Amino acid sequence: MPRSILRYTKHRITQQPDTEATFEAKCLTCAWEAKPASDGATVDVECMSHTGRTGHAQFRRLCTSVALVERAE
Repeated sequence: MPRSILRYTKHRITQQPDTEATFEAKCLTCAWEAKPASDGATVDVECMSHTGRTGHAQFRRLCTSVALVERAE
């Protein structure tokens, strides 16, 4: 029976340098969507304004970023 040698290497995951995360939100009651932004607080304020105008209180929020996996040395 052949033997295998397993070698484990630690890795870390970070956000890709020179890229920004993008925040988005969509109302779950109507078709309203916040404009995508690189600042999550801006999108949250848009959601709260929408709630104030309509009474709609549930949103789907997304944060999208580019991940970079590297060996941890």
